[in-house]
Amino acid sequence: MDNAENQVYYALLTPQDFQKRLREAPIAYLPLGTLEWHGPHLPIGADGLQSQGFFARLAGRVGGVVLPMLFLGPDLRRFQDGRDFYGMDIYGAAGGTPEQLAGSAYWLEDELFGRILERILANLARAGFKIVVAHGHGPSTDYFAEHIPQWQTQFGLKLFHCRREEETDGLGLQIDHAAANETSLTMALYPDLVHMEYLPQDLQEWPKAISGKDPRLFAGAEFGEQIIQVQLDRMEKMLREALAAGFDIVR
Repeated sequence: MDNAENQVYYALLTPQDFQKRLREAPIAYLPLGTLEWHGPHLPIGADGLQSQGFFARLAGRVGGVVLPMLFLGPDLRRFQDGRDFYGMDIYGAAGGTPEQLAGSAYWLEDELFGRILERILANLARAGFKIVVAHGHGPSTDYFAEHIPQWQTQFGLKLFHCRREEETDGLGLQIDHAAANETSLTMALYPDLVHMEYLPQDLQEWPKAISGKDPRLFAGAEFGEQIIQVQLDRMEKMLREALAAGFDIVR
């Protein structure tokens, strides 16, 4: 990470650098991550890493500050045989039998997640931010998106996520689970962290707890860059329009 990249990360800024970036563009980017199984080939922190990497590029274009990633988030949860299963433990279960997947350590209740996000937004408003963009783990992004109307009024902030109404072209940001989309994004943002050799070599064997198009056939760094560029252009336009419009948000 060079000095230019450092300038977008909240935790690495001096107070003087923070104030300068805030004056130029009062935008905070919140990566909604997990510590969650993302196949045998992707890092456990893939959710937050993808959104953080994308946000760093977006901040390089538009300005603003990238927050540290969250690693806790809501998800489907099930108790069975005295054990606690959640997320892809359940969704990716072969034959419908839940399996505790290695490394997954992120679940919390919707209500507690909401209280954490509310405290984060209150702190960001206090620090002087006017716009907050949050994206990452699917259920976390869903929760944030559902509460945007309430929280914009409550905190006097303009809030965004990075989903589109239609994602049928495959160029959405984090729209599968460790399959072609997320694998491609990670390849483009963190190529050294992707280990395609850990996936089954037999294409007839479906990789455990992966949902979406087969990454062995359809993933690639070029596809990841295509997704990133489409979403950078889209989000840059939205954020520049928000900055130009000002911040007269009624509490």
